[in-house]
Amino acid sequence: MDSEYEDETSTMDLLDKQIVHCLVTDPRIAFARLGALLGVSEQTAARRYQGLRRRGMIHISGLVNTVPLGSPSWMLRLQSTPDKALRLAEALTRLPDVAWVQLLSTGSEVTCVSRPRTLEQRDQLLLNTLPRASQVTGMIAHEIIHRFPLDEEWPRYSRLLSARQRRELGASQRQKADRTGPDITVDLSADETLLAALARDGRASYARLADETGWSPARVARRMTELTAAGVLYLDVDLAVERMGYAVRANLWLRTRPADLHAVGTAMAGYPETAYVAATTGPTNVVATIVCRDTAHLYRYLTERLGALDGIVGVEVTPALRVLKQAQSMLHTDRIAPAAAPPGRR
Repeated sequence: MDSEYEDETSTMDLLDKQIVHCLVTDPRIAFARLGALLGVSEQTAARRYQGLRRRGMIHISGLVNTVPLGSPSWMLRLQSTPDKALRLAEALTRLPDVAWVQLLSTGSEVTCVSRPRTLEQRDQLLLNTLPRASQVTGMIAHEIIHRFPLDEEWPRYSRLLSARQRRELGASQRQKADRTGPDITVDLSADETLLAALARDGRASYARLADETGWSPARVARRMTELTAAGVLYLDVDLAVERMGYAVRANLWLRTRPADLHAVGTAMAGYPETAYVAATTGPTNVVATIVCRDTAHLYRYLTERLGALDGIVGVEVTPALRVLKQAQSMLHTDRIAPAAAPPGRR
C-alpha cells in the first residue's frame, strides 16, 4: 500500500502527475485503462486518484457549455469597497451560473465568469442582481467572443509520459471524438438532476447516476453521449494549484491592435503558464489567466513572453489574492472543498 500518500500534506510524485495529465486529457478514463497505460494496477490507480481527491488536490465536474444554447459567457470585473469585497465574492460563489470567483490583490475588486443558460438569466444577473447589490460600486462586463484553444491543457504534464503512452491516450480520445451522436434538440429541462450529479462528480458511475436520476444506466450513458456530441456537456478538472507549487495566479487584461488580436491570442495559448485565454468585448480585447511559480516567474512571463509579441498596446496584471470558486468547486484556503451531497444522501 502507498502509505506515504496517506499523509495529508504530501506533495505529488511522478505517478500522481501522470494521473493528473491522463484525467485532464480524459476525465472519465476507466481506472483499469489508466492503470494499464501507466504500468500500475487498477487498484493503485484508483487509490492514487482517491488520495488526490481526499487531499483537496483535484475535482472533476460535468459542466454545461452555454454557447450552443445561444448564450455566451461573460467575464465580469466588479469594484467594491475593501470592507465589502470579500462578502461580495462569497455571495457570488452561491450563484450556480457563476464560476471562477476571485478576490484580486487590490482588495477592492472581484472577478468572476458568468455562464447563463438563457438570455433571461443573463439579464437578471447583469441588469438586476449586480446593479442592486450594495457591495458593488462599479462593473465592467466583457463578453467572451472567442476562446483560443490551448496547445495542451494546464498543467501540461504530457512530457511526463512516454511517446507510446501519449499515443495510446491520444488514440483513446480520438475514438471518443469520432463518435457522433444523433442530432438532438438541446432542451435541458429533463436533465437537471443528471447535470447536478455530474457537477458534483464528473466521474460518477452510470449506476450511481442512474440511482440519482431514476433512469436506467443505459439511458444515462445515452443522454451523456448525446449532450457531449451536441457540445453542451463537457468535463472540467479543477486543481489546487497552490498545493502543486504555484504561488501566483493572475489575470491579464490586454489591449491589442485588431489586426494582431488573433496572433497574440494564439501565441499566448502556446505558453506553458497560460491556463486560459480568450478574445472579449470591452475596454480590453484579450483576457488570460496565467499560473506561475512565484513573482519572478510572473515577471519573466511579462517581459520575455508578452514582451516578444507584436501588437500589444497595453496590459494590466491583476494577481488573485484569493480564489473562492473555480469552474465548479469551492476552495477552502488552498484546498478544494468536498462537493456537497444532495439532500437525503450522505
